[in-house]
Amino acid sequence: MTADETGLRELRSSVREFLEVKSPEEAVRKLMESEPRFDPAVWAQAAEQLRLPSLAIPEEYGGDGFGLVELGVVLEEMGRALLCAPFFATVVLAAQALLASGDREACARHLPGIAAGGTTAALAVAEDSGSWDPALISARAVPDGDGAWRLSGRKCFVIDGTTADLLLVVARTVAGPSLFAVNRDATGLAAEPMETLDATRAMARLTFDAVSAMLVGADGAGGRTMAKVVDVASVGLAAEQSGGARRCLETSAEYARTRHQFGRPIGSFQAVKHKCADMLVQVELAEAASREAARLADEGSAEFPVAAAVAHACCSRAYMFAAMENIQVHGGIGFTWEHPAHLYFRRAKSSQLLFGGPAVYQERLLDRLGI
Repeated sequence: MTADETGLRELRSSVREFLEVKSPEEAVRKLMESEPRFDPAVWAQAAEQLRLPSLAIPEEYGGDGFGLVELGVVLEEMGRALLCAPFFATVVLAAQALLASGDREACARHLPGIAAGGTTAALAVAEDSGSWDPALISARAVPDGDGAWRLSGRKCFVIDGTTADLLLVVARTVAGPSLFAVNRDATGLAAEPMETLDATRAMARLTFDAVSAMLVGADGAGGRTMAKVVDVASVGLAAEQSGGARRCLETSAEYARTRHQFGRPIGSFQAVKHKCADMLVQVELAEAASREAARLADEGSAEFPVAAAVAHACCSRAYMFAAMENIQVHGGIGFTWEHPAHLYFRRAKSSQLLFGGPAVYQERLLDRLGI
């Protein structure tokens, strides 16, 4: 199912109106320093009133059956508002991992709860190095009889890992990297928050000591599953990045119009004009790249993996550029803790590094191109 342009505009308007009330700067700053790092009441409202967690989940699993185009609209608005919520971890990473696994039984067991907003989930792939390459995974799982497994190892940089009800963990078996489901209250599981550059996106370090786990999908199919998930998640992240970049442009332009020096708005000075114009070019390009990749995904195009890699590279660069220029346009006030410019810079940098950083996503693009 795909919404038309009118439907997308209405969706954007509804989500923006909701986030302007529920995720203003004051709320973001408060949640950055709290635990859990999101407001359960706001999360419940997003699920019950707007049905956001169910948006891109198939109807057979209790979702609304929309695609990445609609999900991208929501993520753009969430990136614009720096929403502190388990949406990206639950809907973009974990739910997509379940769908990519092809395990209908696991999907039927977990996705309805995610769609209803009652279950939050996290995907644990990276370890100490931060790499999402399945070949570098050292966490291991061994059979424990009757279809059960025992999982041991450590995962790092797990988004919303301290609060997720369901953990999907990539671990190595004799057959190769595989995907496993672990319950939050499993014996032997320990989670601790990590202090990272971006306090608006909670991350955790997870330790597994012979933890009971259930295999999701085929044994040894984790590498193929993760390739699909990274493509989809890269497009979701690109949408979030383009939303944040657009907000940086808006605040810069607004400040340039209202801040006066030497008796005139600073936006009338050529140097500031150039900065805003360069930001606009980057933001427009980022939005076009992320939206085109989402469209190709929903159409099932063979060009989607390449478009996903391009979108991630393009939007990472655009967000970093816009966030840095936003600070420059604001001058001295932009460097202070009291101004929100640094929050967008921190999110831009953490998003750029989330799936491995520039060198990795350039290699991923070459790989998708078959080079």
